[in-house]
Amino acid sequence: MRFPKTYHLENIAEIIGCSFVGAPDFPVLGMNEIHVVQVGEIVFVDHPKYYDKALNSNATIILINKDVECPEGKALLISDDPFRDFNKLSTYFRPFQASSNAIAETAQIGEGTIIQPNVFVGNHVKIGKNCIIHANVVLNDHTIIGDNVVIHAGTVLGADAFYYKKRADFFDPLISCGSVVIEDDVTLGALCTIDRGVTGETRIKKGAKIDNQVHIGHDTVIGEMCLIAAQCGIAGCVVIENHVTLWGQVGTTSGITIGEKAVIMAKSGVSKSLAGNKIYFGAPAEEAREYYKHVAKVKNLVK
Repeated sequence: MRFPKTYHLENIAEIIGCSFVGAPDFPVLGMNEIHVVQVGEIVFVDHPKYYDKALNSNATIILINKDVECPEGKALLISDDPFRDFNKLSTYFRPFQASSNAIAETAQIGEGTIIQPNVFVGNHVKIGKNCIIHANVVLNDHTIIGDNVVIHAGTVLGADAFYYKKRADFFDPLISCGSVVIEDDVTLGALCTIDRGVTGETRIKKGAKIDNQVHIGHDTVIGEMCLIAAQCGIAGCVVIENHVTLWGQVGTTSGITIGEKAVIMAKSGVSKSLAGNKIYFGAPAEEAREYYKHVAKVKNLVK
C-alpha cells in the first residue's frame, strides 16, 4: 500500500511510538508484505528466522524487534512488537469506513453495467463498463473491477485475509487494508469468496473463469485464461500462471507457484510449486502418470 504522500521516518516512528535508525527525514512511501514489498516501503519482521530475508528484501524501511546493523541505504524502526505496530500503521493510513448506503457515494460504476438488487458496493470501489453484478454480491472497499465482468449471486470480494499471530490466549489478526482487482472479461460463479490483500492486492487476470463456491486467499494472483472448477480452495500468496486448469475440489498450500498450462485433476492437494505444461493428480499432487504407476504397484502387492 502506498501512502497518499511521502512521509519521513520520524513521522512513522511517532505514529507507532518507537525508536528509529536513520535520518529523521528519510523518505517513507508506503508499507507492504515481504513477498511484494517495493523500494521506499516498510516491511515488518518479528522472528530471527526471517531477519536476513527482511533486511535484504526490496524494503527500504524494516520494522524489527531487534537492534541490528542497518544495511546501507536503508532505515530501521525498532519496536518491541512489530506485528502490533504494523497493524497500527494499517489502521492509521486506511481506517475502516462505515457505509450508510448500499452503493457508496464514492463508488464509480461504468456505462452499461447492471447492478441487481441487494448488491453492496463499498467505498472507493470501481466497476468498469458492461458488467453484470448479480443479486446479493458484496464488493468491499477498494475493490476494482474491469470491463465485461460477470459476478454471480452471493459472491463476496474483499473479505479480510486469514492471517493471525498466536498470542498467549488469543489469535491476533493482521489487519487487512489491501484490495481485490478483477481484470476484464472475468466470470466469477455464485458463492465465491476472494480475500483482499493484506496491504497489496489479490488479482484475477483477464479472461479467467471461476466456478461456484471457490475460495481464493489474500495476495494470490490468478493468471489470464485460467479455469477453476467448483469448490477449489486456493491459499494466500499463491501465483497461478496463465492458462492453468484446476478441476473440482483442488486445494493448495500458501506461497507456491503453479506453472503456465498446468492441469490439476479433481481432489488433488498441491503442497509445493509445480512446473507448467504437465498434468497432476493426488495428495500431495504429482505427475498423473507417476501417480497411476504407484497405484498399480500397490494393487499388485495385495494380489
